[in-house]
Amino acid sequence: MMGSNKPGSRLTRRSFTLGAVGAISALALTACGGSGTLAATTSAAPTAPAASSAPASSTTLTMWVDAERAPALKDIAAKFKAEKGIEVKMVVKDFAAVRDDFITQAPTGKGPDVLVGPHDWLGKLVQNGVVAPVQLGDKAKDFAESSIKAVTYDGQTYAVPYSIENVALIRNTALAPEAKTTLTEVVAEGKKAVSAGKAKFPFLVGLDPKQADPYHVYPFQTSLGAPVFAQSADGSYDASKLTMGNEGGQKFAQLLADLGDKGEKVFNSNITGDIAKEKFLAGESPYFLTGPWNVPDIQKKGIKFAIDALPTTGPEAARPFIGVNGFFISAKSTNALAANEFVVNYLSQEEAQDELFKIGGRPPALKASFDKAASDPVVKAFGDIGADGVPMPAVPAMDAVWADWGATELNLIKGKEADPAAAWTKMVANVEKKIAGGK
Repeated sequence: MMGSNKPGSRLTRRSFTLGAVGAISALALTACGGSGTLAATTSAAPTAPAASSAPASSTTLTMWVDAERAPALKDIAAKFKAEKGIEVKMVVKDFAAVRDDFITQAPTGKGPDVLVGPHDWLGKLVQNGVVAPVQLGDKAKDFAESSIKAVTYDGQTYAVPYSIENVALIRNTALAPEAKTTLTEVVAEGKKAVSAGKAKFPFLVGLDPKQADPYHVYPFQTSLGAPVFAQSADGSYDASKLTMGNEGGQKFAQLLADLGDKGEKVFNSNITGDIAKEKFLAGESPYFLTGPWNVPDIQKKGIKFAIDALPTTGPEAARPFIGVNGFFISAKSTNALAANEFVVNYLSQEEAQDELFKIGGRPPALKASFDKAASDPVVKAFGDIGADGVPMPAVPAMDAVWADWGATELNLIKGKEADPAAAWTKMVANVEKKIAGGK
């Protein structure tokens, strides 16, 4: 999909970064009383109140929201007050601290009725018993299927989704005129541009100097048939079944080594996210594996680009992680019926989802809103790729996965592992032991 050279709606990087893994783990330990083992006191899922056109009388609903999204919600909140007589008070919170604050304050009655956040918070929120299921009913079909799967946990839907975010392959069309379908073809085309003196790097992806980037390169892993966890039809993950230790995972480990620092130098451990962006903006590579958050700067630079489907590395589709933002209802709300009415019947409306898109630029989860936003070819391309993506696992066990997964990928890229398959198998065993509560 070709991208225009005019700056479009502002697209910002989703909340997940590997650099935040340590902070997330610290929050998890705090929530679990300081123990290094995940708390086993998971509360039973609260029963969701049925959506009602006439919720119980209440003076005010409180919603925690970040500064970016608050302006987009003012009109729908005003509509709710006009039609239902209930005010929605929006409290702007620091996004970096809001999940921990919510887990701490909700049980004391000081938390909000409604919370805005990414779906990968869900495991911890459910584990701590602070969010209630929502009953979307027939409305579920109005949303992208992948977004509903993302906000589903243990068979229950816990949020009204409103945006989807994922990576894609951005191609500088002056350096690589035609789209390629496999990573082998992409690498060959990139090397061709380097050999011709038109580029310095055949391919760019930002890597964390300590954790590599399992998030960005995950599509190549899934294409080889090695998803991180087993997944049910409704999108839920089974954290007891770590599935990336199979033959496909071992092939992926070899691929990282082959394309790494001591191999073809396609994955470069010295190229961070900022450096990768800088080099692509300087026209030094035909390819950049990234998300919509970097598109505005590419447009401003005047680079003619296309957004390509993710190239495959094996027999299966290259499926990226998707991040879904949505609205959660507090299980501790004293205004549950009103909160459910606002979230399910108002925040699911086109006007609300349209405004959120205008503010944040993320492809809408509501199909009708996406269809309108997709008049922008950049939004359409990312949205089409995300439709085949898989939700970032929201299970609490992910806290035990990221560190070993990323560190092993980095060692493979650096060429530090003589036997990539064995290193991968060892990593999987370590993660399984941590998930099981071992040390």
